[in-house]
Amino acid sequence: MALTYSSYKALQKESIAPDFFLPSIDGKNYSLKDFKGKKALLIVFMCNHCPYVRPKVAKLAELQSNYAKKGLQIVGINANDVKKFPEDSFENMKKFAKEFKLNFVYLFDESQQVPKKFGATCTPDPFLFNEKMLLQYHGRIDDAHGESHEGSSTNELEEAIIQVLENGKSFVPALPSMGCNIKWK
Repeated sequence: MALTYSSYKALQKESIAPDFFLPSIDGKNYSLKDFKGKKALLIVFMCNHCPYVRPKVAKLAELQSNYAKKGLQIVGINANDVKKFPEDSFENMKKFAKEFKLNFVYLFDESQQVPKKFGATCTPDPFLFNEKMLLQYHGRIDDAHGESHEGSSTNELEEAIIQVLENGKSFVPALPSMGCNIKWK
């Protein structure tokens, strides 16, 4: 496991969200158009086994619960190489979702093209877009890397979500997320 930081080489603030068409654990396929009309779209590159993702899943589910009616949609994307990391397989994604009571869309990108388009490098790696699908925040969830949100003293991601829901923009400084590197083929 290599500790990796978010990269800012591909998408900059106000960049348009790259499109995708990926299968979900709910049996459907999703693309950006499926989230049209949402005031805020949070795409988080994540996986099942990462010790930096697992403590944050409850916070992500809480954010979805707290802000869905105001227009937030969270989408998790797992793009890890499942041959080398079978714990991240599509079937195990379903088990993970049940275990952690995921209430948001969880997609699988076997091709690994979507994280490359976004410039995602680690798990978790959150990208927050406004209703025009323009990037407003790409950074950490909070300052408690590898720990649950309860152990944090900051709340950057939630602050950014609130700002985007209220006015379509975020002014929260983006400090890089840290986590396991995406497991490339």
